[in-house]
Amino acid sequence: MGSLFERLISGDESGDQLGASIVTQPPGVATPLHTHSHEAEAFYLLEGTMTYRAGDEIFHLSTGDFIYLPLGLPHAFRITGDAPAKFLGLTVPGHLLSLYDKVGMPAGDRRLPGADGPSISEEIARWNEFGPEYGLTVVGPPIPEGA
Repeated sequence: MGSLFERLISGDESGDQLGASIVTQPPGVATPLHTHSHEAEAFYLLEGTMTYRAGDEIFHLSTGDFIYLPLGLPHAFRITGDAPAKFLGLTVPGHLLSLYDKVGMPAGDRRLPGADGPSISEEIARWNEFGPEYGLTVVGPPIPEGA
């Protein structure tokens, strides 16, 4: 999804107790509404803005905001504004971060991928292929632009 994930600790490194990454995503990136059947997630926004749907609630997050997503709660987000967003992403347990290894590709540099990254259609196909193995289930569309 044109994003950079900088792994801090993986499930393998923590005995599957915790996964943590610094994630940078460009404006406009939006996930579909989805659930996780294995992990709870939390996000601490370091830079930028995003709109987050958690269950039936909508949150407009900016630098310094934190959100916790319990296991099984339907959620989605959209990066808003004109600049990339950077956040600390946490998963408990940590196995979910291995999904990003299967979907993405290793970064040569600490930057957002450009034309050298996989196409969105390639990535979506990989998410659909590997997501269920990691307990990720898509349950609805992304948050519309401007919501």
